[in-house]
Amino acid sequence: QVQLVESGGGLLKAGDSLRLSCAASGRTFSPYAMAWFRQAPGKEREFVGTSTWSWSGGNIFYEDSVKGQFTISRDIAKNTIYLQMNSLTPADTAVYYCEVNLTNDYRVAGHEYDYWGQGNQVTVSS
Repeated sequence: QVQLVESGGGLLKAGDSLRLSCAASGRTFSPYAMAWFRQAPGKEREFVGTSTWSWSGGNIFYEDSVKGQFTISRDIAKNTIYLQMNSLTPADTAVYYCEVNLTNDYRVAGHEYDYWGQGNQVTVSS
């Protein structure tokens, strides 16, 4: 089992920046992928980006729509993934979810992930 605890959501204004965090605990002794998804009101959950990892290194992949605006980083020692979001707009308003994929590969479909956090509301006003 993997437990995920997210933090960092809030109410912001257009142009603001925000960093979300997600800490994993439990079965964290083997390499696994961590990802961010978001779900806007009335829309399907969408992939934001993911970090895969192995003892020899890792990779980060982004959804095209957030490239250059969002940055994912990961602290392996802390089992934590971060999502730095810059130049936020109302279109970024969503609940942001952290998810874990134990197969540790690049996947963009939420149902292919094994665990997910409680979600963090991010609301951006114009």
